[in-house]
Amino acid sequence: MLNAMIVEAAKDNVIVAIEPIAKGDTVTYNCAGQEKSLTALEDITIYHKLAACDIAKGQPIVKYGEHIGLAARDIKAGEHVHCHNLEEHRENLDAKG
Repeated sequence: MLNAMIVEAAKDNVIVAIEPIAKGDTVTYNCAGQEKSLTALEDITIYHKLAACDIAKGQPIVKYGEHIGLAARDIKAGEHVHCHNLEEHRENLDAKG
């Protein structure tokens, strides 16, 4: 049974928990029509993100096909992705180019 979801399989590197997940649980999700799984390295609150793969420090975090920030440190697959390891990164829309 699926307990997490990914939408833009080609781009996303995080998945969203659709139920509470305990550390050590198997997280199962659908990626491009294929069922995948990984082990949760931490407790994950419902609707929070976890890494679907290893993400290097400085790499964009991509959820639903959109960049939502940068990895503030190396993040391992199965780790909770939230404000403790995610830096906001916004474009400067006022900059003249």
